[in-house]
Amino acid sequence: MARVPLLQLSDISLTFGGDPIFDDLSLVVQPGDRVALVGRNGSGKSTLMKVMGGLVEADRGEIVAGPGVSVGYMEQDPDMSGFATLGDFAIHGLAPSDLYKVERAGAGLKFDPDRPVSTASGGERRRAALARLMAEAPDLMLLDEPTNHLDIEAIGWLESELKATRAGFVLISHDRAFLRELTRATLWIDRGNVRRQEKGFDAFETWRDETWEEEDTARHKLNRKIKAEARWAVEGISARRKRNMGRVRALQELRAERAAQIKRQGAAAMALDAGPKSGRKVIEATGISKSYDGKVIFSPFDLRIMRGDSIAFVGPNGVGKTTLLNTLTGAIAPDTGSVTHGTNLDIAIFDQTRDQLDPDMSLWDSLTSSPEMRVSGKADQVMVRGTPKHVVGYLKEFLFDDAQARAPVRSLSGGEKARLLLARIMARHSNVLVLDEPTNDLDVETLDLLQDLLESYDGTVLLVSHDRDFLDRVAVTTVAMEGDGKATVYAGGWSDYRSQRQEEAQQDKVEPAKPAAQKPKGKPAQKQGLSFTEKHRLEALPAELERLEAEMAKLQVLLSDPDLFNREPVKFRKATEALAERQAKLSAAEEEWLELAEKAEG
Repeated sequence: MARVPLLQLSDISLTFGGDPIFDDLSLVVQPGDRVALVGRNGSGKSTLMKVMGGLVEADRGEIVAGPGVSVGYMEQDPDMSGFATLGDFAIHGLAPSDLYKVERAGAGLKFDPDRPVSTASGGERRRAALARLMAEAPDLMLLDEPTNHLDIEAIGWLESELKATRAGFVLISHDRAFLRELTRATLWIDRGNVRRQEKGFDAFETWRDETWEEEDTARHKLNRKIKAEARWAVEGISARRKRNMGRVRALQELRAERAAQIKRQGAAAMALDAGPKSGRKVIEATGISKSYDGKVIFSPFDLRIMRGDSIAFVGPNGVGKTTLLNTLTGAIAPDTGSVTHGTNLDIAIFDQTRDQLDPDMSLWDSLTSSPEMRVSGKADQVMVRGTPKHVVGYLKEFLFDDAQARAPVRSLSGGEKARLLLARIMARHSNVLVLDEPTNDLDVETLDLLQDLLESYDGTVLLVSHDRDFLDRVAVTTVAMEGDGKATVYAGGWSDYRSQRQEEAQQDKVEPAKPAAQKPKGKPAQKQGLSFTEKHRLEALPAELERLEAEMAKLQVLLSDPDLFNREPVKFRKATEALAERQAKLSAAEEEWLELAEKAEG
């Protein structure tokens, strides 16, 4: 028996006064569907979801929900006018017997129902909207970036709830680990076309690359055919004009077909330049602590940050990650202890609240008004890593078009605001990057590029993020802040930290209690001559060496193509640089492993 669709879109067309966003779009969402909705920033993902939810009316086409099917949409910016508290908004329209569901969702998502709407942050509003949707339990949930402003614990709770639900859902998210865990089909928006694959997000990148490769092959064939027909037109048309006018018209049609093809948007031309090197020791914190209103943020804590370190700070929202970052960078003073900075530091900060961006200022003015980017006497140029560039040209490197240059910042999507802030940061030299939630709202391609830049960055990175996949790809050390002022250093990224944390928990369960004066059994780190951090670093290094060797092998296979230099010189250059950079990292990691191994044996 055929299933009745939850939602069906037929021949949908939509424009906002310019080129069509969608044209003749048709798609079906079936019961139990778990769909990732993916595409570049600005491709129309949120717009399509609003069309599906009935919040945006299409210019043409039909949207039909199945009989008795309820559709719920989680907005990125919910309208809470008329509600006194977040709780009032979250329980609105629910039956009394369902009110407990809001309380349960509120506990999982960590929002305070008594918080007045007037003082609630954007993240708190979104969590209340998500709690309301989870309590309503519609047959089809439309979730637009539900993990934004959630910490890793809350993301884990939401992940478990969505795994257990019998409802269908369509999901937009920048969190690749979240998408991989939850989705079984993928909708891909690309230049106004929506393709569907009956595989989850884990298969998306392979599918995308294969589709683009087929497209490039077809375009090359079309170009060759046009060249051949054009040559015939020049050489043979005069002899048999009447008989061959059909072939001339065919040539014109081929050229029209090529002109109608929509050029694929390239990757942002982002670049990082560490400039002059800092001293080998970047930051040393000794015995630092901080409290606010009697609440301990972190108790006496030591941390030494060396040049080239990539350190992640993880923990629940409100635990004090940003406070610790600000203490380490010198923005605020510790209550006790000291923070010493090394020599020649040039610190650039990516602020999670985007406070560096004035919403009423145009993109043009946002760049030219920056003291670091101003070019004296040139109102249409900005200084980019020591070289003047035209404002619009530099904006295009970050995928903004001419029309957006004079548009206000408030008109941008979340991902576009993140790209604009990255444009400001990357215009200057810096040898210490402080990135507080940089991954929010960025599309997959931009995330991949940012990750590659950070891997090859010849400076130091301090990173706060709730994106588990990104943490695993970038961080080599993790500082876990678990509440009650506790901050612990672990080797590796998020998965390494969780693995070590589980081992510690298991040891706590199986080891019997010992008298305080009794020496611990086993082989403590002190006896090995290694500190706790060094011990875990020694354990993590073999996997890092293996990863670098695997990456080098892939690059060597790519560079073995004899035609690569002539065919794609930019790709050849980048691959060559990447191979040299990974060789340097491999040598440094091997040297570090030898030093730690000798120290352990000694």
